[in-house]
Amino acid sequence: MIYEMRVYHCVPGRLPALNKRFETITLKIWKKMGIRPVGFFTDLIGENCNNKLTYILEWKSLAEREEKWNRFASDPAWLAARAETEKDGPIVARLENSILAPTAFSKMK
Repeated sequence: MIYEMRVYHCVPGRLPALNKRFETITLKIWKKMGIRPVGFFTDLIGENCNNKLTYILEWKSLAEREEKWNRFASDPAWLAARAETEKDGPIVARLENSILAPTAFSKMK
C-alpha cells in the first residue's frame, strides 16, 4: 500500500464549509468510486489551527490513484457539488500533497 496525505489550508472562516462538504458530499462520491480514506484530522495545536484539514487516503498503487483520482476530479456530480458549495467563494486557499510509502517498521503497511 501507499498513502496520500493531503493538507487543505482553507480561506479564513471556511473550514466548517469544507468539513461539511466532505461529510455530506465528497465521501459518498468517493465510496462509489472505491477511494479509501484512512482518516481526517484538524490541528488542536500548531500553525493555522482553525483553517486546516489534513486527510490520508490509501492506494494499492500509483496507477490506482491516477485512475480513480482523475475519474473523481472530472465527475459531473462532484463538479456540480463543488461549484454549489463554492458559490459564496472559494473554500480552499492552498493545498499540500504527499505520496507516502510506509517504512519496514510502520504500523501501517
